[in-house]
Amino acid sequence: MAGHSKWANIKHRKAKMDAQKGKVFTKIARELMVAAKHGGSDPEGNSALKLVIQKAKEANMPNDNIQRAIQKGSGNAEGVNYEETRYEGYGPGGIAVLMRILTDNRNRTAGEIRYIFSKNGGNLGETGCVAWIFESKGLISFDMGSRDEDELMMLLIEAGADDFTIEDGIVEVVTDVESFSTVKEKLEAEKINFNVSEVTMLPQNTVTINDLETASQIIKLMDLLEDHDDVQAVYANYDISDEIMSKM
Repeated sequence: MAGHSKWANIKHRKAKMDAQKGKVFTKIARELMVAAKHGGSDPEGNSALKLVIQKAKEANMPNDNIQRAIQKGSGNAEGVNYEETRYEGYGPGGIAVLMRILTDNRNRTAGEIRYIFSKNGGNLGETGCVAWIFESKGLISFDMGSRDEDELMMLLIEAGADDFTIEDGIVEVVTDVESFSTVKEKLEAEKINFNVSEVTMLPQNTVTINDLETASQIIKLMDLLEDHDDVQAVYANYDISDEIMSKM
């Protein structure tokens, strides 16, 4: 998500996640299984697994659940074999939508996702139709609070941030995927509490949405996709204006 409305959208998503802990844990467990399957059960030698474990802990997932999922993925326990893939499409207003999928039945999942798109002003596209718009990056945001802006800028540069912006009291930091953990640890050492800290897909360009009906359709589509059991993450390049967001 992008633009001035991104924090409202992220808060909306986080509130929904908090209300659906069971589903969130199930999705994270799938990610743990896949990461352990492909890279082994040792997080120190498997950076993908390390990131998912951090995500699980931030979601307050019990340690027993985390270890059980890792054991299933590494072959030490029986579990469902999930396939990782991406689906791409277009939403209301011509926005680009990219989804990360973990499924045990690709045909079933594709049919269900296609139905969600078709009933909500969009359409599922071919592989590669919008993926080029997005770039894998680390994203960290936090409240600036009473911190000195110059000192904060020096801290972010020294920490290895690729880019950062400060707007309306919110600091947004973008990193390479490889340096995400290092930057995050350096900021944590300064007692900074994050609103968001994740490896995500950021759009290189955005579509500005100034129409209430289109904005409502987009949010509904995003909610339905995020609610789907096989959808691990949804990325889109819409920028809903503050005025429209306030009406929603």
